[in-house]
Amino acid sequence: MSKKIVAITSCVTGIAHTYMAAEAMKKYAAEKGYEIHVETQGATGVENALEPDDIASADAIVFAVDKAIDESRFAGRNVLEVTADAALKHPDTTIEDALAGKGVKRVEGAADMSTDQPAPAAAANGAKGAKGVFQHVMDGVSHMIPVVVAGGILTALSFCFGLDVANQNGTIGWALNAMGGIGLGLMIPVFSAFIASSVADRPGFVPGIIGGMIAANIGAGFIGGIVSGLLAGYITFYLNKWIKLPVTLNGLKPILILPILSTAAVGLIMYFVVGQPVAWLTAALNDLLTNSVNSAPLLLSLIFSLMYLDLGGAMSHVLYAFAVGLLGEGITAPMAAAMLVGMVPPIGLALATIIRGKLWSEDERAAGKACLLLGLSFITEGCIPFAASYPLEIILSTFVGNFVGASICLVSGVTLNAPHGGLFLLLIPGVINNPIAWVLSIAVGSIVSCVLIIALMSIRRKREAKKSAA
Repeated sequence: MSKKIVAITSCVTGIAHTYMAAEAMKKYAAEKGYEIHVETQGATGVENALEPDDIASADAIVFAVDKAIDESRFAGRNVLEVTADAALKHPDTTIEDALAGKGVKRVEGAADMSTDQPAPAAAANGAKGAKGVFQHVMDGVSHMIPVVVAGGILTALSFCFGLDVANQNGTIGWALNAMGGIGLGLMIPVFSAFIASSVADRPGFVPGIIGGMIAANIGAGFIGGIVSGLLAGYITFYLNKWIKLPVTLNGLKPILILPILSTAAVGLIMYFVVGQPVAWLTAALNDLLTNSVNSAPLLLSLIFSLMYLDLGGAMSHVLYAFAVGLLGEGITAPMAAAMLVGMVPPIGLALATIIRGKLWSEDERAAGKACLLLGLSFITEGCIPFAASYPLEIILSTFVGNFVGASICLVSGVTLNAPHGGLFLLLIPGVINNPIAWVLSIAVGSIVSCVLIIALMSIRRKREAKKSAA
């Protein structure tokens, strides 16, 4: 009888890694004759949901996730938890380790938790150390991004009706601009609320969103959202753990006691302890970055390129979230560079597979063509399977291309005030201050990447041919 594996995949944005990791594991399982059922928790919600019978009959369970998920369905089972990126790059190791029980953890059962603890996801994830903190922040990012994208694109679309739409009361342009402004204004509160919810489940939402509003109002920005979200989450988590009530009064905790106590604690700490220092730090960092765009664009390009070495992985998401946070502060040059370094690698790779098709397998040529559309859309993750197979050639080449492209972009003073959309943003007037320079920087960076990929892959193939001949 074939082995049966069930898995959940979920990345930060819920766009690419979620589905690519699922496909990679499915492909490997099919090659080995294993039965596999993968539930994806992406941007559109849960798809191919696992049934209780699937979980009960599974020989191995995999969580390929970059953020906290509800583990309650798996109580009492051994689970291998890896990142979505790891499952995408190494589906063989992921599945075989899960089947062998290597590196698995046991999910807490209901019997292990008292009735007044947080919900299972929070109880399991509330205090995981540094890795847990990072996952909670990334969970906040994953919920923040759609809000920012909606707000940013609506604001950008409003400029189709003129650059002074904010003053054109009662017009469609004015309405779009107002909606976009509300969306961008909700960025920090939503970010903070879902960080807190990731730590403490639903009880963390109220203090998280109010703490995020405080952070936004006092100018603490993106960093303040992280601080308020973590404060709200962990304060709520431990209050829920420490406060003991008779069973008959337990219903008061989530709707009365926890919201009031945790919100008051978070608010007081934000107003009188950490809020103002974080606001000063945020202002200093914004000034430093704004000055760096003018005084040290090459250094900034190097930093951006280094942070995108994982081609859409965790560090790339940190860079993107940072650029989005600056966009909310009205600092728009970093967003142009951040979007560029996400577009150059897949476009350069696609060109290399098209121009020198003989260097690639049939499957790789097909995947390379898909990378072109992904790159134009600002989705980098299509490069990851190539980087897993040819790490030196792909990562080095795309790094150099990114550095060259980002340098041209920043030196040219390009600014971009929408958080997503890729080259399709060119269709919206006023979003990019210097569209010709931005397109040129993307083109040059992509060509540099393409040339280097072809050169290095040609050397690799010649070496492989010599080894085969010997």
